[in-house]
Amino acid sequence: MPVTPEPSSRQPRALSPAVALGGAVLVGVLTALQARINGQLGLRLGDGFVAAAISFSSGFVVLVALSAILPAGRRGFGRLRAGIRDRTIPWWMLAGGLAGAFTVATQGLAVAVIGVSLFTVGVVAGQTVSGLVLDRAGYGPAGVVAITVPRLIGGLLALVAVGVSLQGDVLQRVPWWMLVMPVIAGAGIAWQQATNGRLRQRVGTPLTATLVNFFGGTVVLVIAAGVHVALVGAPAAVPTELWLYLGGVIGVTYIFMSAALVVHTGVLLLGLGTVAGQLVTAFALDALWPAAASPGWTTELLMVIVAGAGVVIAAAPGAARRR
Repeated sequence: MPVTPEPSSRQPRALSPAVALGGAVLVGVLTALQARINGQLGLRLGDGFVAAAISFSSGFVVLVALSAILPAGRRGFGRLRAGIRDRTIPWWMLAGGLAGAFTVATQGLAVAVIGVSLFTVGVVAGQTVSGLVLDRAGYGPAGVVAITVPRLIGGLLALVAVGVSLQGDVLQRVPWWMLVMPVIAGAGIAWQQATNGRLRQRVGTPLTATLVNFFGGTVVLVIAAGVHVALVGAPAAVPTELWLYLGGVIGVTYIFMSAALVVHTGVLLLGLGTVAGQLVTAFALDALWPAAASPGWTTELLMVIVAGAGVVIAAAPGAARRR
């Protein structure tokens, strides 16, 4: 049975396909920047769990302040409380932060070693498959989006880009779990975007949906970091460069945008637009700041071209057919 789109008393104003897709690409740019920042913070601290907890906690503080200051935030929080009290907002709509927590933890543990590009193409694989399934099931706020030929081709090209990234001796140079974790994170991101979009319909604002994500993710990551510190000890030194602590603010921005955009794009197209932004930014970051396991700029450029072609095909007029 397809999932019925959530009712909303305040329907978002329609965006043109070009604007919606441009927003999705910007989400990808910010995601790649956050991955590099959190990965470097994890490397400098010597503890990816602590880095992830710092990133999520700082974003949560920003969201609490915005939700208290802005009228839309206060209204959304009131709807959230009423929905939880009346049980019109189910528990699973509040669980999107778990996927965000896993993604940020993966960034802190792996990106400094494998680079942004390898991290991104793993996310591509998970997002593509998960986005197709979620759209077909009607899980996202846009309802059932059929798997048309252009969308299927676009998704397959994204997976081809993943295959390109694994050429050479990458599998020998990188621990297997560092390649698997981004794939799981990508599947979680697609589910998180769809879940946040549905919660946004219930509370009336992406701000409150983002706040719920960061609350859940912060709780999980602080507990995980505390357990890890208890087992291996605290980081020996804390870096002082301010840019290393911007990951949380960047995360707030792109999760907010994702919750607002998914109703206009569907889960797969949002994911593919995000992938395009991620790959282009990852290519630039790794070219300027290569990681130890980087596959090389020629391979990364080919990945960008293949994945970008997938986005163009999937976004072609008539590619998305809602039911």
